[in-house]
Amino acid sequence: QVQVVESGGGLVQAGGSLRLSCVVSGNIFGITVMNWYRQAPGKSRELVAGMSIGGSTNYADSVKGRFTISRDNAKSTVYLQMNSLKPEDTAVYYCAPFGLPLQYWGQGTQVTVSS
Repeated sequence: QVQVVESGGGLVQAGGSLRLSCVVSGNIFGITVMNWYRQAPGKSRELVAGMSIGGSTNYADSVKGRFTISRDNAKSTVYLQMNSLKPEDTAVYYCAPFGLPLQYWGQGTQVTVSS
């Protein structure tokens, strides 16, 4: 099974930046899409960004132009560069391959943006 470990979250002021990292290990063959999700208190989980094995990307409208997903295959790591952060970006951020059952997701990393 695939294992993912997220890191890089923290407390930042509005307008600031953070870069999240997601190290992927285990049975990575067959992964076609890697996604970043987030979940804010009292809200449902939201797909933030995704990257296919071919390199194509997609973003939620709320983060377009501010967030960038990338990967380093040599390090088995997926990144989420977050710029111009807003208080509404506050959430726990998770990465997961498309289709990975929730029970195998990581603990996520907390991002808090102060106004």
